Amino acid sequence: MKNRIVLPVYAFLFLLICSLSSCDLIAGIFKGGVYVGIIIVLVVIALIFWLVRSTRR
Repeated sequence: MKNRIVLPVYAFLFLLICSLSSCDLIAGIFKGGVYVGIIIVLVVIALIFWLVRSTRR
């Protein structure tokens, strides 16, 4: 029973890998990484700003 389910999954993954160009895939990963990095930096800056303001009161 497991072989009947696994084969279509592997076929789908193989088709997906063959249809995507590796450059497009890497570009998408780096774009996502850039946005996540920007969000994390903004959150850290906001947290530092909040901590500085709360200690000065």
